[in-house]
Amino acid sequence: MSDTTAVRPSRRIFIDKQSPRAYKAMVAAAETVRAVAAEAGLERDLVELVNIRVSQLNGCAFCLDRHTRAALNAGETPQRLTVLPAWRDTELFSARERAALAVAEVTTDPTDATAQEQAYQAAREVFGDDELSALIWVAITINSFNRVSILSKHPVRPGPKQ
Repeated sequence: MSDTTAVRPSRRIFIDKQSPRAYKAMVAAAETVRAVAAEAGLERDLVELVNIRVSQLNGCAFCLDRHTRAALNAGETPQRLTVLPAWRDTELFSARERAALAVAEVTTDPTDATAQEQAYQAAREVFGDDELSALIWVAITINSFNRVSILSKHPVRPGPKQ
């Protein structure tokens, strides 16, 4: 196949529907992670910022749609969500949020050992052990759901106009 040949989209299997037992296990794990995060004291809006940032990095439209709505429902502002891809270039995020976002990024792409160590050190300054563990589990979990939705090509349907 040459580089000029167009790739035709294939019909995708919704793997969550095709293998419901496996998906239900993922959902159960996510529910456990959500409970662990709450028990550790991670705020719901912080968890949603992590979910959104990881989904941005992975390019998961379905999860971006779902978690942006969840973040807004948790009290997040449209302005902060709009600038989230450039969070390092604004003063809109607290030290705690910045540390969480950095950990989310290195959990999503752990290949840069220096960035990973810097993110981890910064997180250790603002998070306790339970919080940091829960935060990493949140990032791992949304990465997994991103893969399910991306590879299944879950559609994003239009919602009501605001």
